Amino acid sequence: MKKAATRRLLAPVAGRVLALADVQDPVFATATMGPGFAIQPTDGRVVAPVSGRVTVVAATKHAVGLVTASGLEVLVHMGIDTVELNGAPFVCHVQVGDTVQAGEVLAEMDLAALQRAQKLATVIVVVANGQTVLDDLIVAATDQMVTAKTAVATAVLAVTPVPGAQAVTSTTAASDVELESEFESESESKSKSKSKPNSTSKYAALATAIVTNVGGPGNVNSVIHCITRLRFYLKDEHRAQDAVIANLDGVIDVAKAGGQYQVVIGPAVNEVYDAVMAQLGPAFADMTTGTPTAATTQAAGAPTETDAPTGWLPRLRHGMSQVIGVMTAAMIPVIGILAGSGILKGILAALTGFHVLTVTSGTYMVLNAVADATFYFLPVVLGFTAAKKLGSDPIVLAIVGAILIYPSLMTAAGHATTAQITFFGVPTHLMSYAASVFPMIVAAWLGVSVERGLKRVIPLYLRSVFVPILEALILSVVVLVVIGPLITMISKGLASGILAIYNFSPALSGLVIGGLYQTMVIFGLHWGIIPIVINDIATNGHSYLNAILSITMVAQGGAVLAVFLKSKNKPLKEISLAAAISAFCGVTEPALYGVNLKYKRVFVVASIASGLGGLLTGLLHVNNYALSGSLIGFPAFITPGVGIGANFYGYLISHYGTLLIATTLVYLFGFSDKMLPATSATAK
Repeated sequence: MKKAATRRLLAPVAGRVLALADVQDPVFATATMGPGFAIQPTDGRVVAPVSGRVTVVAATKHAVGLVTASGLEVLVHMGIDTVELNGAPFVCHVQVGDTVQAGEVLAEMDLAALQRAQKLATVIVVVANGQTVLDDLIVAATDQMVTAKTAVATAVLAVTPVPGAQAVTSTTAASDVELESEFESESESKSKSKSKPNSTSKYAALATAIVTNVGGPGNVNSVIHCITRLRFYLKDEHRAQDAVIANLDGVIDVAKAGGQYQVVIGPAVNEVYDAVMAQLGPAFADMTTGTPTAATTQAAGAPTETDAPTGWLPRLRHGMSQVIGVMTAAMIPVIGILAGSGILKGILAALTGFHVLTVTSGTYMVLNAVADATFYFLPVVLGFTAAKKLGSDPIVLAIVGAILIYPSLMTAAGHATTAQITFFGVPTHLMSYAASVFPMIVAAWLGVSVERGLKRVIPLYLRSVFVPILEALILSVVVLVVIGPLITMISKGLASGILAIYNFSPALSGLVIGGLYQTMVIFGLHWGIIPIVINDIATNGHSYLNAILSITMVAQGGAVLAVFLKSKNKPLKEISLAAAISAFCGVTEPALYGVNLKYKRVFVVASIASGLGGLLTGLLHVNNYALSGSLIGFPAFITPGVGIGANFYGYLISHYGTLLIATTLVYLFGFSDKMLPATSATAK
């Protein structure tokens, strides 16, 4: 009688071996995803349990799929419900298409970060196609401590290994399974046939059935997915038809955990998710991790999501809210360093204003590089963070940001004679993208669809090379040729209108510019005004317009200062104080994206105060004599050759008056801790 072929599975990480039934996740514990074992880790270094080719790397980096020469589809899943952490505790060292040997490092986990997030770090190994390719999976070391690379399970194959693959008995070393060329084509074909339904229409039909039976679009707050499951945040889980969904062709099971309604799909989850989102629309994509259910938001006193808005105005409001939500979420990781950089820029402005430093000194150049680098390279950083929030490739989007600020393009954009170029015959107007936000948000949003489309037409074995560079090319061209010129055209039109209002009435222009300027900053439309300011100072030696722009910085700083004074939430107080100081130093991004836009009423009230301050500035005819402003830029309001006089007193009245108005209005009407989520409102 022929002896059955076996394969050994190594411990992917050091720790205590668990039987699959002991895993605190019903889908894995019931072997729904296939037979396997788990380890409660004592170390964060995760290695390959088998030799094979990487077929799946989760976008959130918490799972890696391998296929072996003998056709085993092995999934290494790191942690329980760690998809909600959006990849933060994980570092992957492999990508799809890589060939790895058993024991080779796949990824690293930050166990301390998982503990802080209150997530179990359990590492689970399952044979996803075990029901068809195995006779048995024998786990020998249950409840024992093992080191990584220790053989802990034996897979007994039910079929003859693929020709060319080396048979391995129970006494054979786990790492001696070699990948043969015959395997590469046959295994790939087999994997594709097992993981994909016959047609796109099947995914669409399954998506329709799932959405209908979770209660329809009106019952859905948002949807995310992990390596095997669709994870719905529902308004009312009781409206979902569990039994109907579980029995759908293409659904493995239904589970509920952590406020999520989980539909277990298996390897085809990406395709089903795409089909679900095609029906629901991108507004239902969960841009932030851990979105609360309707019950928890009601408990917090926050408004719950309503049915998909109808009518152009509600749709516009909903769309704007989504855009602002993505902007603030993408900016949050860099708010701290932006605030610190803003404060340093303010100190440098004061030192140069009092002639302690000159702009040509070595000390100034080094300190200015430290202060300015975050803003100059913001498109690179923002490309990375926005891509992580929206689900596109962070590295590719960071490269797109680098392309936008590439030195030769930036130099050309800085001169009117070279800013107008052609790209394959298409007229293109270059603009400066340093410190820009909106173009990168658009690029990251488009990146999801561009990457998905490229993967549909480029063969798997070519994707690792051609998908990233083509995606970077397409996105950078879209921004440079379409978005940039569009923003330039709109900003020039707005600048012309503002200039006309200013020539008609400085007071009226102060009201309009003061109220709208920071909104223009959000969408990059302020670049049309900056050249007017520069020209005024260069030709006239002063700029009324820059004095009004200075007021808007003070208003945003005063608003976030009010949040600091009123809130009892310790983390919010810390970021608010730093953002206020940064705004008073002339940098409003931390205030805008860290606090004011996040709590939209704060931004609206701040803009009203800014408009009133601008009106006051226009009435007093306050002048600015340098490219500086806000509270730290007070030397720029001292009239050359005259000294402290009427203009400086006008500066004090308008700027500190605006500070008082903004702080008071936001404190009384713009913010309360009731606007915070329930989980953070009581943090001390």
